[in-house]
Amino acid sequence: MTRTLLNHRAEGPESAPPLLLGPSLGTSHALWDKVAPELSATHRVVRWDLPGHGGSAPDLIGPGATVGDLAALVLGLADSLGIERFAHAGVSLGGAVGLHLAVHHPERVTSLAVICSSAHFNGSKPWEERAELVRREGLAALADNANSRWFTPGFTVPRLIEDHRNADPEAYAACCDALAAFDLRDRLPEISVPTLLIAGRQDPATPPAHLREIADAVASATLVELPGASHLAPAQCPAAVLTALRAHLDGGAERGMEVRREVLGDAHVDRAQARQTPFTARFQDFISRYAWGEIWTDPTLSRRERSMITLTALVAHGHYDELAMHVRAARRNGLTPEEIGAVLLQTAVYCGVPAANSAFATAQRVLAEEEGDDGATG
Repeated sequence: MTRTLLNHRAEGPESAPPLLLGPSLGTSHALWDKVAPELSATHRVVRWDLPGHGGSAPDLIGPGATVGDLAALVLGLADSLGIERFAHAGVSLGGAVGLHLAVHHPERVTSLAVICSSAHFNGSKPWEERAELVRREGLAALADNANSRWFTPGFTVPRLIEDHRNADPEAYAACCDALAAFDLRDRLPEISVPTLLIAGRQDPATPPAHLREIADAVASATLVELPGASHLAPAQCPAAVLTALRAHLDGGAERGMEVRREVLGDAHVDRAQARQTPFTARFQDFISRYAWGEIWTDPTLSRRERSMITLTALVAHGHYDELAMHVRAARRNGLTPEEIGAVLLQTAVYCGVPAANSAFATAQRVLAEEEGDDGATG
Protein backbone atom coordinates (compact mmCIF):
# COMPACT_ATOMS: atom_id res chain seq x y z
CA MET A 1 0.00 0.00 0.00
CA THR A 2 1.29 3.50 -0.84
CA ARG A 3 0.43 6.74 0.90
CA THR A 4 0.72 9.00 -2.14
CA LEU A 5 -0.53 7.05 -5.17
CA LEU A 6 -3.61 5.00 -5.96
CA ASN A 7 -3.03 1.27 -5.87
CA HIS A 8 -3.06 -0.13 -9.37
CA ARG A 9 -2.43 -3.18 -11.52
CA ALA A 10 -0.71 -2.80 -14.90
CA GLU A 11 -1.00 -5.35 -17.72
CA GLY A 12 0.08 -5.45 -21.35
CA PRO A 13 3.14 -4.10 -23.20
CA GLU A 14 4.47 -0.71 -22.11
CA SER A 15 4.72 0.34 -25.76
CA ALA A 16 0.98 -0.18 -26.36
CA PRO A 17 -1.58 2.64 -26.14
CA PRO A 18 -2.46 3.28 -22.47
CA LEU A 19 -5.93 2.45 -21.17
CA LEU A 20 -6.92 3.31 -17.59
CA LEU A 21 -9.81 1.42 -15.98
CA GLY A 22 -11.73 2.87 -13.05
CA PRO A 23 -13.94 0.98 -10.53
CA SER A 24 -17.31 1.70 -8.98
CA LEU A 25 -17.86 2.71 -5.37
CA GLY A 26 -17.38 -0.29 -3.07
CA THR A 27 -15.33 -2.40 -5.49
CA SER A 28 -11.67 -2.83 -6.37
CA HIS A 29 -9.87 -3.33 -9.67
CA ALA A 30 -11.15 -6.93 -9.47
CA LEU A 31 -14.28 -5.51 -11.12
CA TRP A 32 -12.31 -5.75 -14.39
CA ASP A 33 -10.95 -9.29 -13.90
CA LYS A 34 -12.89 -10.75 -16.84
CA VAL A 35 -12.20 -7.85 -19.22
CA ALA A 36 -8.76 -6.37 -18.53
CA PRO A 37 -6.63 -9.41 -19.49
CA GLU A 38 -8.26 -9.48 -22.94
CA LEU A 39 -7.78 -5.74 -23.47
CA SER A 40 -4.13 -6.02 -22.46
CA ALA A 41 -3.37 -7.85 -25.72
CA THR A 42 -3.52 -4.51 -27.53
CA HIS A 43 -3.27 -1.92 -24.73
CA ARG A 44 -1.22 -1.03 -21.70
CA VAL A 45 -4.04 -1.55 -19.22
CA VAL A 46 -3.81 0.15 -15.82
CA ARG A 47 -6.59 -0.66 -13.33
CA TRP A 48 -6.78 1.66 -10.33
CA ASP A 49 -8.43 1.39 -6.90
CA LEU A 50 -10.41 4.14 -5.19
CA PRO A 51 -8.97 5.46 -1.89
CA GLY A 52 -9.71 3.02 0.92
CA HIS A 53 -10.70 0.32 -1.57
CA GLY A 54 -8.58 -2.65 -2.64
CA GLY A 55 -4.98 -1.69 -1.97
CA SER A 56 -5.31 2.13 -2.01
CA ALA A 57 -4.61 4.04 1.19
CA PRO A 58 -7.74 5.49 2.82
CA ASP A 59 -6.15 8.84 3.68
CA LEU A 60 -5.74 9.89 0.04
CA ILE A 61 -9.07 11.74 0.41
CA GLY A 62 -11.13 13.03 3.31
CA PRO A 63 -14.56 14.47 4.16
CA GLY A 64 -15.92 16.80 1.51
CA ALA A 65 -13.93 15.15 -1.28
CA THR A 66 -14.93 15.80 -4.89
CA VAL A 67 -14.73 13.84 -8.12
CA GLY A 68 -12.11 16.39 -9.10
CA ASP A 69 -9.97 15.20 -6.17
CA LEU A 70 -10.25 11.63 -7.42
CA ALA A 71 -9.41 12.72 -10.97
CA ALA A 72 -6.28 14.46 -9.65
CA LEU A 73 -5.21 11.18 -8.03
CA VAL A 74 -5.70 9.38 -11.35
CA LEU A 75 -3.57 11.98 -13.14
CA GLY A 76 -0.92 11.61 -10.45
CA LEU A 77 -0.88 7.86 -11.06
CA ALA A 78 -0.61 8.36 -14.83
CA ASP A 79 2.25 10.82 -14.33
CA SER A 80 4.10 8.38 -12.08
CA LEU A 81 3.86 5.75 -14.84
CA GLY A 82 5.06 8.13 -17.55
CA ILE A 83 1.65 8.16 -19.26
CA GLU A 84 0.86 11.52 -20.83
CA ARG A 85 -2.32 10.72 -22.79
CA PHE A 86 -4.62 7.78 -22.26
CA ALA A 87 -8.00 6.24 -22.95
CA HIS A 88 -10.18 5.94 -19.86
CA ALA A 89 -13.03 3.56 -19.08
CA GLY A 90 -14.85 3.62 -15.76
CA VAL A 91 -17.88 2.19 -14.02
CA SER A 92 -20.24 4.36 -11.94
CA LEU A 93 -17.94 6.60 -9.83
CA GLY A 94 -15.06 5.54 -12.09
CA GLY A 95 -17.11 6.72 -15.05
CA ALA A 96 -17.75 10.07 -13.34
CA VAL A 97 -13.99 10.47 -12.93
CA GLY A 98 -13.60 9.87 -16.67
CA LEU A 99 -16.23 12.51 -17.48
CA HIS A 100 -14.43 14.99 -15.22
CA LEU A 101 -11.12 14.28 -16.93
CA ALA A 102 -12.64 14.72 -20.39
CA VAL A 103 -14.12 18.11 -19.39
CA HIS A 104 -11.32 19.54 -17.25
CA HIS A 105 -8.24 17.83 -18.70
CA PRO A 106 -9.09 17.12 -22.36
CA GLU A 107 -5.43 17.26 -23.33
CA ARG A 108 -4.83 14.05 -21.33
CA VAL A 109 -7.72 11.92 -22.63
CA THR A 110 -7.71 10.23 -26.05
CA SER A 111 -11.07 8.46 -25.68
CA LEU A 112 -13.67 7.82 -23.02
CA ALA A 113 -15.93 4.92 -22.00
CA VAL A 114 -18.59 5.63 -19.36
CA ILE A 115 -20.20 2.44 -18.05
CA CYS A 116 -23.32 2.28 -15.86
CA SER A 117 -22.66 5.84 -14.75
CA SER A 118 -24.06 9.33 -15.01
CA ALA A 119 -23.33 13.04 -15.27
CA HIS A 120 -25.19 13.36 -11.94
CA PHE A 121 -26.28 10.88 -9.28
CA ASN A 122 -29.83 11.91 -8.35
CA GLY A 123 -28.96 14.84 -6.15
CA SER A 124 -26.93 15.21 -3.00
CA LYS A 125 -29.33 14.06 -0.27
CA PRO A 126 -29.18 10.25 -0.78
CA TRP A 127 -25.38 10.35 -0.78
CA GLU A 128 -25.17 12.63 2.22
CA GLU A 129 -27.42 10.22 4.08
CA ARG A 130 -25.36 7.22 3.01
CA ALA A 131 -22.12 8.94 4.05
CA GLU A 132 -23.58 9.70 7.46
CA LEU A 133 -24.79 6.11 7.86
CA VAL A 134 -21.40 4.64 6.93
CA ARG A 135 -19.52 6.98 9.24
CA ARG A 136 -21.86 5.98 12.06
CA GLU A 137 -22.36 2.24 11.49
CA GLY A 138 -19.70 1.06 9.04
CA LEU A 139 -20.20 -0.92 5.80
CA ALA A 140 -21.62 -4.24 6.98
CA ALA A 141 -25.28 -3.45 6.25
CA LEU A 142 -24.53 -1.99 2.82
CA ALA A 143 -22.37 -4.97 1.89
CA ASP A 144 -25.18 -7.33 2.91
CA ASN A 145 -27.55 -5.86 0.32
CA ALA A 146 -24.95 -5.08 -2.37
CA ASN A 147 -26.21 -7.89 -4.63
CA SER A 148 -29.57 -6.16 -5.11
CA ARG A 149 -27.87 -2.87 -6.03
CA TRP A 150 -25.21 -4.37 -8.28
CA PHE A 151 -26.59 -7.48 -9.99
CA THR A 152 -29.75 -9.07 -11.31
CA PRO A 153 -31.39 -11.73 -9.08
CA GLY A 154 -29.41 -14.95 -8.80
CA PHE A 155 -26.06 -13.46 -9.87
CA THR A 156 -23.18 -12.48 -7.59
CA VAL A 157 -19.40 -12.08 -7.49
CA PRO A 158 -18.23 -12.99 -3.97
CA ARG A 159 -14.86 -11.23 -4.42
CA LEU A 160 -16.58 -7.91 -5.10
CA ILE A 161 -18.95 -8.31 -2.14
CA GLU A 162 -15.92 -8.96 0.04
CA ASP A 163 -14.19 -5.86 -1.38
CA HIS A 164 -17.25 -3.85 -0.36
CA ARG A 165 -17.21 -5.27 3.14
CA ASN A 166 -13.49 -4.57 3.56
CA ALA A 167 -13.49 -0.98 2.23
CA ASP A 168 -12.49 1.74 4.67
CA PRO A 169 -15.68 3.43 5.97
CA GLU A 170 -14.20 6.93 6.12
CA ALA A 171 -12.83 6.72 2.58
CA TYR A 172 -16.09 5.20 1.34
CA ALA A 173 -18.02 8.05 2.96
CA ALA A 174 -15.68 10.59 1.34
CA CYS A 175 -16.45 9.00 -2.03
CA CYS A 176 -20.15 9.43 -1.21
CA ASP A 177 -19.41 13.12 -0.60
CA ALA A 178 -17.87 13.26 -4.08
CA LEU A 179 -20.96 11.70 -5.65
CA ALA A 180 -23.23 14.08 -3.73
CA ALA A 181 -21.48 17.12 -5.21
CA PHE A 182 -21.10 15.78 -8.75
CA ASP A 183 -23.11 17.31 -11.59
CA LEU A 184 -21.52 17.87 -15.01
CA ARG A 185 -24.68 18.12 -17.09
CA ASP A 186 -24.02 21.69 -18.19
CA ARG A 187 -20.45 20.83 -19.30
CA LEU A 188 -21.18 17.70 -21.34
CA PRO A 189 -21.23 19.50 -24.74
CA GLU A 190 -17.56 20.38 -24.16
CA ILE A 191 -16.50 16.73 -24.41
CA SER A 192 -14.93 16.22 -27.83
CA VAL A 193 -13.13 12.86 -27.56
CA PRO A 194 -14.74 9.67 -28.89
CA THR A 195 -17.10 8.57 -26.12
CA LEU A 196 -18.69 5.16 -25.56
CA LEU A 197 -21.65 4.90 -23.18
CA ILE A 198 -22.71 1.48 -21.88
CA ALA A 199 -25.98 1.13 -19.99
CA GLY A 200 -27.36 -1.89 -18.18
CA ARG A 201 -31.05 -2.26 -19.01
CA GLN A 202 -31.73 -3.52 -15.45
CA ASP A 203 -29.47 -1.07 -13.63
CA PRO A 204 -31.38 0.48 -10.70
CA ALA A 205 -28.59 2.89 -9.74
CA THR A 206 -27.89 4.56 -13.10
CA PRO A 207 -30.65 3.40 -15.47
CA PRO A 208 -30.27 3.81 -19.25
CA ALA A 209 -31.92 7.24 -19.18
CA HIS A 210 -28.81 8.59 -17.43
CA LEU A 211 -26.55 7.36 -20.25
CA ARG A 212 -28.98 8.61 -22.90
CA GLU A 213 -28.74 12.06 -21.33
CA ILE A 214 -24.98 12.02 -21.88
CA ALA A 215 -25.37 10.64 -25.41
CA ASP A 216 -27.73 13.48 -26.32
CA ALA A 217 -25.22 16.10 -25.16
CA VAL A 218 -21.87 14.69 -26.38
CA ALA A 219 -21.45 15.01 -30.13
CA SER A 220 -18.98 12.13 -30.42
CA ALA A 221 -20.95 9.66 -28.27
CA THR A 222 -22.10 6.13 -29.02
CA LEU A 223 -24.64 4.45 -26.73
CA VAL A 224 -24.88 0.69 -26.15
CA GLU A 225 -27.58 -0.82 -23.93
CA LEU A 226 -27.01 -4.31 -22.55
CA PRO A 227 -30.09 -6.49 -21.94
CA GLY A 228 -29.87 -8.44 -18.69
CA ALA A 229 -27.13 -6.25 -17.22
CA SER A 230 -27.39 -4.44 -13.91
CA HIS A 231 -24.97 -1.93 -12.37
CA LEU A 232 -21.66 -3.79 -12.57
CA ALA A 233 -21.80 -4.76 -16.24
CA PRO A 234 -18.08 -5.68 -16.64
CA ALA A 235 -18.51 -8.37 -13.97
CA GLN A 236 -21.94 -9.59 -15.05
CA CYS A 237 -21.69 -9.30 -18.85
CA PRO A 238 -17.95 -9.23 -19.56
CA ALA A 239 -18.20 -10.53 -23.14
CA ALA A 240 -20.67 -7.82 -24.16
CA VAL A 241 -18.63 -5.08 -22.46
CA LEU A 242 -15.44 -6.38 -24.07
CA THR A 243 -17.02 -6.39 -27.53
CA ALA A 244 -18.23 -2.80 -27.12
CA LEU A 245 -14.89 -1.59 -25.77
CA ARG A 246 -12.91 -3.25 -28.54
CA ALA A 247 -15.07 -1.65 -31.22
CA HIS A 248 -14.70 1.71 -29.46
CA LEU A 249 -10.95 1.51 -28.96
CA ASP A 250 -10.33 0.28 -32.51
CA GLY A 251 -11.50 3.67 -33.70
CA GLY A 252 -7.91 4.85 -33.19
CA ALA A 253 -6.70 2.35 -35.76
CA GLU A 254 -9.36 3.43 -38.24
CA ARG A 255 -8.57 7.12 -37.83
CA GLY A 256 -4.87 6.29 -37.89
CA MET A 257 -5.23 4.54 -41.23
CA GLU A 258 -7.01 7.59 -42.64
CA VAL A 259 -4.19 9.89 -41.51
CA ARG A 260 -1.54 7.44 -42.69
CA ARG A 261 -3.05 7.50 -46.18
CA GLU A 262 -3.37 11.29 -46.16
CA VAL A 263 0.29 11.77 -45.19
CA LEU A 264 2.03 8.88 -46.97
CA GLY A 265 -0.32 8.40 -49.91
CA ASP A 266 -2.52 5.52 -50.96
CA ALA A 267 0.13 3.85 -53.11
CA HIS A 268 2.60 3.50 -50.24
CA VAL A 269 0.01 2.27 -47.75
CA ASP A 270 -1.43 -0.19 -50.28
CA ARG A 271 2.05 -1.64 -50.85
CA ALA A 272 2.61 -1.95 -47.09
CA GLN A 273 -0.75 -3.66 -46.65
CA ALA A 274 -0.05 -6.05 -49.54
CA ARG A 275 3.24 -7.10 -47.90
CA GLN A 276 1.58 -7.69 -44.52
CA THR A 277 1.84 -11.21 -43.13
CA PRO A 278 0.51 -12.82 -39.94
CA PHE A 279 3.97 -12.21 -38.50
CA THR A 280 3.85 -8.43 -39.15
CA ALA A 281 0.12 -7.83 -38.71
CA ARG A 282 0.29 -6.73 -35.07
CA PHE A 283 3.15 -4.34 -35.86
CA GLN A 284 1.15 -2.78 -38.70
CA ASP A 285 -1.83 -2.43 -36.35
CA PHE A 286 0.45 -0.82 -33.74
CA ILE A 287 1.75 1.70 -36.28
CA SER A 288 -1.75 2.62 -37.45
CA ARG A 289 -3.18 2.83 -33.94
CA TYR A 290 -0.35 4.53 -32.07
CA ALA A 291 1.92 6.44 -34.48
CA TRP A 292 -0.84 7.57 -36.84
CA GLY A 293 -3.96 7.28 -34.68
CA GLU A 294 -2.53 8.91 -31.54
CA ILE A 295 0.61 10.92 -32.34
CA TRP A 296 -0.09 12.29 -35.83
CA THR A 297 -3.69 13.14 -34.87
CA ASP A 298 -2.64 15.16 -31.81
CA PRO A 299 -3.58 18.78 -32.68
CA THR A 300 -0.77 20.27 -30.54
CA LEU A 301 1.55 20.31 -33.58
CA SER A 302 0.61 20.87 -37.20
CA ARG A 303 1.42 18.26 -39.83
CA ARG A 304 4.02 20.63 -41.28
CA GLU A 305 5.76 20.77 -37.91
CA ARG A 306 5.55 17.02 -37.49
CA SER A 307 7.12 16.51 -40.91
CA MET A 308 10.06 18.75 -40.02
CA ILE A 309 10.63 16.90 -36.75
CA THR A 310 10.36 13.53 -38.50
CA LEU A 311 12.85 14.48 -41.21
CA THR A 312 15.34 15.57 -38.57
CA ALA A 313 14.96 12.39 -36.52
CA LEU A 314 15.39 10.17 -39.58
CA VAL A 315 18.57 11.98 -40.62
CA ALA A 316 19.94 11.71 -37.09
CA HIS A 317 19.54 7.94 -37.13
CA GLY A 318 20.52 7.40 -40.76
CA HIS A 319 17.18 5.94 -41.84
CA TYR A 320 17.41 7.12 -45.45
CA ASP A 321 14.77 4.79 -46.92
CA GLU A 322 12.29 6.15 -44.41
CA LEU A 323 13.62 9.64 -45.13
CA ALA A 324 12.67 9.32 -48.81
CA MET A 325 9.15 8.33 -47.81
CA HIS A 326 8.86 11.29 -45.44
CA VAL A 327 10.25 13.79 -47.94
CA ARG A 328 7.24 12.87 -50.08
CA ALA A 329 5.05 13.14 -46.98
CA ALA A 330 6.50 16.57 -46.18
CA ARG A 331 5.51 17.80 -49.64
CA ARG A 332 1.96 16.52 -49.03
CA ASN A 333 1.97 18.34 -45.70
CA GLY A 334 2.79 21.63 -47.43
CA LEU A 335 6.55 22.00 -47.11
CA THR A 336 8.29 23.54 -50.12
CA PRO A 337 11.57 22.13 -51.48
CA GLU A 338 13.28 25.21 -50.02
CA GLU A 339 11.87 24.50 -46.57
CA ILE A 340 12.91 20.85 -46.77
CA GLY A 341 16.40 22.01 -47.75
CA ALA A 342 16.47 24.35 -44.74
CA VAL A 343 15.54 21.48 -42.43
CA LEU A 344 18.32 19.32 -43.86
CA LEU A 345 20.81 22.18 -43.58
CA GLN A 346 19.90 22.44 -39.89
CA THR A 347 20.69 18.74 -39.52
CA ALA A 348 24.20 19.38 -40.82
CA VAL A 349 24.84 21.41 -37.67
CA TYR A 350 23.29 19.05 -35.13
CA CYS A 351 23.49 15.61 -36.78
CA GLY A 352 26.75 15.99 -38.71
CA VAL A 353 27.79 16.87 -42.25
CA PRO A 354 28.05 13.25 -43.53
CA ALA A 355 24.49 12.52 -42.38
CA ALA A 356 23.21 15.71 -43.99
CA ASN A 357 25.13 14.93 -47.17
CA SER A 358 23.36 11.58 -47.51
CA ALA A 359 20.05 13.23 -46.61
CA PHE A 360 20.44 15.89 -49.32
CA ALA A 361 21.19 13.17 -51.88
CA THR A 362 18.07 11.25 -50.88
CA ALA A 363 15.87 14.33 -50.87
CA GLN A 364 17.22 15.59 -54.20
CA ARG A 365 16.39 12.25 -55.83
CA VAL A 366 12.84 12.28 -54.42
CA LEU A 367 12.19 15.89 -55.39
CA ALA A 368 13.55 15.25 -58.89
CA GLU A 369 11.21 12.27 -59.24
CA GLU A 370 8.33 14.45 -58.08
CA GLU A 371 9.22 17.15 -60.59
CA GLY A 372 9.37 14.54 -63.35
CA ASP A 373 5.98 13.19 -62.30
CA ASP A 374 4.56 16.71 -62.34
CA GLY A 375 5.92 17.27 -65.82
CA ALA A 376 4.47 14.03 -67.10
CA THR A 377 1.00 14.91 -65.85
CA GLY A 378 1.11 18.60 -66.65
